[in-house]
Amino acid sequence: MNIFWTTRCPGDQFDRWWEPYEENVSVVASNKTPPVFGFWNIPPSKVFERALSSVQLEPLELRWPSLSLPNSTYYIDMYFADNSDSMPSSSRVLEIHINDVRYYGNFNVTLEGAAVFATRWPLSGPTKITLSTAANSNISPLINAGEIFYVLLLGGRTHTRDVRALEEMKNCLRILTFDWNGDPITSLEYDQNPMSWIEVTGSEGERVRVIALNLTSMDLGGSLSPSIANLTALSGIWLGNNSLSGVIPDLSSLKLLEILHLEDNQLSGDIPSSLGDIGSLREL
Repeated sequence: MNIFWTTRCPGDQFDRWWEPYEENVSVVASNKTPPVFGFWNIPPSKVFERALSSVQLEPLELRWPSLSLPNSTYYIDMYFADNSDSMPSSSRVLEIHINDVRYYGNFNVTLEGAAVFATRWPLSGPTKITLSTAANSNISPLINAGEIFYVLLLGGRTHTRDVRALEEMKNCLRILTFDWNGDPITSLEYDQNPMSWIEVTGSEGERVRVIALNLTSMDLGGSLSPSIANLTALSGIWLGNNSLSGVIPDLSSLKLLEILHLEDNQLSGDIPSSLGDIGSLREL
């Protein structure tokens, strides 16, 4: 979360995307970066150029993130940098609640800035963050940026690169029915948040790989993302009888690919000559 733009920031060693908070709240200027030592994921300085605040001493209530979160435990980070107009005698002390549960009390935001984080915080569905002034505070609540994320354990779950590749594919497709939340293989195995629109076959072992992808006759539009080439364990791809458009991406990295069906779509351009470099490909 930031104030105005969706972008990557120079100097962000984690190459994160920062998305704006879209509801109508007061915005103030700020030029301080919290000097937090030992805090491994501190954001780049650009996200502290603006801050959200409330009118006078009223609570600042944020419906964030905008999407409904799947049931899990999350890491929650919030970043605060007091604006330069605050007087030395001012005191900005916050009471922070998440879904009306106290997250942090008497949190002092100094002129040098501050940050707070928690691990394994249970969240599910819409999330509300409320910043209120503490009894000993005489300045309105303020926040510059925040992060909510959870760690995907690799043991017994789909390889992280495969998960990201499927998510990027989904973003390029027009999918009429979609309810995937969670791991693409284990969510099917345990009947939790199944991907009803997709047939995915995973390998065995602790680090599960996607080895087959079947989207035949799913009334899909959009384009075929180049990220499919990151599913390097694929042996079979079935995408026939849809309405996919655009060009066929380079699939030469899929060295295990045996079957590729793209017929009955609206694809354009030439068939990539790189398909000839896949020695295992036997059905096209």
